[in-house]
Amino acid sequence: MMNKVSKTLLMGGTGILVLLFLSHLIKFPLLTFEIKEHLLWSTNKHFAIKWIHSVEKEEWVEFYEIKEDALLLTKTKFKTFGAGVPSTPKESKQAALIDGFVELEINRSFPSIQLVVSENVKSTLIIDDKEILLYELAGDYEPVTISIQTISLWDMLLKGECL
Repeated sequence: MMNKVSKTLLMGGTGILVLLFLSHLIKFPLLTFEIKEHLLWSTNKHFAIKWIHSVEKEEWVEFYEIKEDALLLTKTKFKTFGAGVPSTPKESKQAALIDGFVELEINRSFPSIQLVVSENVKSTLIIDDKEILLYELAGDYEPVTISIQTISLWDMLLKGECL
């Protein structure tokens, strides 16, 4: 016959096993950043990527938001026009000059974003006005993948880092 302490320990151990099991089943869609072997994640629905353009040597910023299971590029801002800048009304719905920057509304969806970061262009992630220097986390010419992934509570706690 089990005594009261043994029953309590058995129930507590069973509870811990159930919690561990559930931590593998409970999953959340999160904004993720894969850098080398590291998985960084955020619950934010908005972020920006900033860099110095390699030719014009001016700052560029792209603004994204999570829209269902995609990354929506909502707008971009820059100081000078150059190759690759949307220039027709079909590609860009609205443009404005704000604080010396041209801001273009883009509204284009991507399933994920692949970046090759560099210290030369100061590849930077902005979340909640916090700047994360991707070129220091990844190193020069290292890839960074930004996507929305469904991650278990277990992986969030043990394998990832919250931004």
